[in-house]
Amino acid sequence: MDLTPRLLEQFTVLAEEKHFGRAASRLMMSQPPLSQAVQRLERIIGTRLCTRSSQGVSLTPAGEAFAADARRILDAQESAVARARRIASGAEGELNIGFVNSLGHWHLPRLLADAAEQLPGLRLHLRQGSTAALIDLVRSGTVELALVRQPPPDIEDLTVHRLTGERLAAALPVAHRRAGAGRLSLADLREDSFALAGDGPLQQLAQRALLACDRAGFVPTVRAHADDLPGLLSYVASGLCVTLAPEHTAALSFPGVRFLPLTDEAPELTTTLAALHRPHADPAVRSLLALAGASFAG
Repeated sequence: MDLTPRLLEQFTVLAEEKHFGRAASRLMMSQPPLSQAVQRLERIIGTRLCTRSSQGVSLTPAGEAFAADARRILDAQESAVARARRIASGAEGELNIGFVNSLGHWHLPRLLADAAEQLPGLRLHLRQGSTAALIDLVRSGTVELALVRQPPPDIEDLTVHRLTGERLAAALPVAHRRAGAGRLSLADLREDSFALAGDGPLQQLAQRALLACDRAGFVPTVRAHADDLPGLLSYVASGLCVTLAPEHTAALSFPGVRFLPLTDEAPELTTTLAALHRPHADPAVRSLLALAGASFAG
């Protein structure tokens, strides 16, 4: 004979009610089958678990111990079922998330905060890298979801989701002649020296800046290169250069740098933020992806 969950449930309810009639009512069954179930349970275990009296039901020491253990078993079963359902729905689990440097100061913190609030059972492990490196990590399965800027068009083996667009803004030294303006055009910077990204994670930003300047009618004088945003902004803060950076870089509050929006309509000044994953993503990836769409666009 088996110790079925139903048999355990019947005994734990009896242990709580201390009365066959009330226990049977809670279990939505008649009293005789409940009495027979308890007798069957006692035969399985090989000892008496309860005694009847005119006052109701009393548990033996063995019955008290078994009732406590049976309740823990039932709670664990319920918890296991609920957790499996949460994982299947994408509300729980673990994900390795890759991101490019330029998303780490504004977009990623917002996504982490939203995930902690709306998907508290999802544990995220972060890994920073260039777009090219993250694409390789997604392909290998090391990273389940990568958040990138301006993904290349030739990644047909991965699924690409556009999350939002982000404009480039002008980053000027606070002492710059135009730092007090509300906005400016790229042509206003034709006489300035530029700091641009080198052959690193931000190379595509540099290419877009050069294309936008060309559309504005000039070739910028490039005085310095850096591989990341803090390096570029350090050149700007020194007063030596200007640069173009994603508009939300202003959230860094970099001392000595003033960010101004650009009036130019050049398409190169809008970058695409996207998420990459392998086809047939698991539910946790889909859940975080839906959240990222709202977090990045907000």
